[in-house]
Amino acid sequence: IWEEFRVSVSETTVSRELRRLGFAKLSARPRHYAQNERAIEDFKKASRPNWKRSAPRSRPGSR
Repeated sequence: IWEEFRVSVSETTVSRELRRLGFAKLSARPRHYAQNERAIEDFKKASRPNWKRSAPRSRPGSR
């Protein structure tokens, strides 16, 4: 912020303002240290996705 606008703002203030604007802190889920990458890839290739097409929504008053 300083380099762009020449304004000094604390990290807490920036965090608070971003939350007020609707932003949220996202972080990746940790992986188990013994996780087998090859087994994961084999599982992804062998399993079929369970996704289904959503039913079309009817809009109220669109008759």
